[in-house]
Amino acid sequence: MIGQRKDDHVRLAVDQQREHSGHNQFDEVSFVHHALAGIDRPDVSLATTFAGISWPVPLYINAMTGGSENTGLINRDLATAARETGVPIASGSMSAYFKDPSCAGTFSVLREHNPDGFVIANINATVSADHAQRAVDLLRADALQIHVNTVQETVMPEGDRSFSAWPGQIEKIAAAVDVPVIVKEVGFGLSRESVATLKDLGVSVADLGGRGGTDFARIENGRRRLGDYAYLEGWGQSTAACLLDAGDAGLPVLASGGVRNPLDVARALALGAAGVGASGGFLRTLLDGGVSALVAQISTWLDQLAALQTMLGARTPADLTRCDVLLHGDLRTFCADRGIDTRPLARRSSSLDALHEMTGSTR
Repeated sequence: MIGQRKDDHVRLAVDQQREHSGHNQFDEVSFVHHALAGIDRPDVSLATTFAGISWPVPLYINAMTGGSENTGLINRDLATAARETGVPIASGSMSAYFKDPSCAGTFSVLREHNPDGFVIANINATVSADHAQRAVDLLRADALQIHVNTVQETVMPEGDRSFSAWPGQIEKIAAAVDVPVIVKEVGFGLSRESVATLKDLGVSVADLGGRGGTDFARIENGRRRLGDYAYLEGWGQSTAACLLDAGDAGLPVLASGGVRNPLDVARALALGAAGVGASGGFLRTLLDGGVSALVAQISTWLDQLAALQTMLGARTPADLTRCDVLLHGDLRTFCADRGIDTRPLARRSSSLDALHEMTGSTR
């Protein structure tokens, strides 16, 4: 039953990718072009560091699948692509492993085919601390991702209906496991209040997981006989909105949800993300073109991200937070309603130039 659900998720997620209109709220973020801001490509680094974690690149393959024979093959190929490109990778939810240990290999294949890479185990917020450590041990994981998904569970025919214990369980897991803990939304976004709560619970990193990519309300509604939760499709905040909302929450953040190309990666980094995850688009590439196509896509994204940093004058991904950006449309309205002053975003480089002038340093 669980294996069939996992296969259904893959099928429905890829169907969504093929139907996407192409527009999301990342399109309402634009860089101010400064014609003389560029630097030399050899001076650009893609390395990023946050919460004691160091990655060679700020791009990662985010949680997708596992738990059935077919999804085990997908995880094998994703791990191969991660190994060949050096990007970190997260497993899909390992709930199936706890219910049926015989499917362990559909998850451990991520480590077997990527022995030296950064691998993230993935669990839900209901598992015990002992089970959380078992997930880490199975993958020899470098970090643990706890996904939160009240909207998905609500629409899922066999989903959970009790959520009040989640914060306390997250706190127990964060205190018990021996790796950094990342809490991730699955596509509906984390508000600043949610991120602040996660900080208080001892979580190391928040993966904002905003609206704009795979819609799990739509996926689960597609599994319902009557399809009677269609009105929840599109629920939540976009990834760009979440980045702006969480800017003062005091916790390192990762951005995922609706990341379509290297420009979206740069936009997310400029809005404060320490790293940027993609899943649905990578899954479609893998299923349509195989491992070689996914390796080529990720390699192209990394090369073009370095090119964008060169053009924008950002030696590191973190330096993109010093680039001037403008917000438009509904995203700007969201910021106004949430009390976020967007004007300083458009003048960040001017403040930096003034600092350099005062200190005598150079760009």
